[in-house]
Amino acid sequence: MLIIEERMGFVGQFYPESRFGGFSDVDGTVRFYFRVNALLDLQSVVIDYGCGRGAYGEDTVPARRDLRILRGKVKQVIGLDVDMAGEKNPYVDEFHLLGEGLWPLPDDGADVCVCDHVLEHLEDPDKFFSEARRVLRLGGYLCIRTPNLWNYIALVSKLVPNRSHVQVLERVKENTRSADVFPTLYRCNTIPAIRRFLNLYGFSHAVYGIAPEPSYLSFSRLAYRFGVMYHRYSPGFLRPVILAFAKLEKK
Repeated sequence: MLIIEERMGFVGQFYPESRFGGFSDVDGTVRFYFRVNALLDLQSVVIDYGCGRGAYGEDTVPARRDLRILRGKVKQVIGLDVDMAGEKNPYVDEFHLLGEGLWPLPDDGADVCVCDHVLEHLEDPDKFFSEARRVLRLGGYLCIRTPNLWNYIALVSKLVPNRSHVQVLERVKENTRSADVFPTLYRCNTIPAIRRFLNLYGFSHAVYGIAPEPSYLSFSRLAYRFGVMYHRYSPGFLRPVILAFAKLEKK
């Protein structure tokens, strides 16, 4: 408990605005989902690709949690995941288990596909973008948040064996559970790589790097201070997180 309180203290110290509402001006989840929400309406059919068990419902910051929960704001939220834990996600209206073949969804049936911190786990990114194009209606949106391979966090992660990721994350990032940790492959985790796939499959897009709080450096005040300064001054292509928002322009 003391360690978690100290980590939260780092956020309050280096991002004092977080004391008013619980989130900083650079909060990656708020930035991503604020824009996702702007693309929705009451008739939207949304695919939550890699929906998981719905751990975001445990977020203690109400404003951020409510942004993340899309059910009730749209016509339908369809969860897809390789893990049956997604069947228990309370924030999807319908769940489908992903297998080796096509996504178990009809052509041209969805308005928005959200892929949040999942792209880094995929063995075949080409299949992901191809299937996103197939299931989205013309004019539909693809929204992606994923780590940047060209940043120190992903580079260190690649040096750590996947079997050790849970133990490492439990030490450096609060609220980590083994059920929420999957092997990382980073086969499409640079801005140029994502742009290439989006161009190939007929999407117009904005793909860019952002620098949220250095939460993975919360184990040390000195490390956290370094992370704040690095994030603040690093060029966009080296920032820790990539956001991509794309619109399907042609089939």
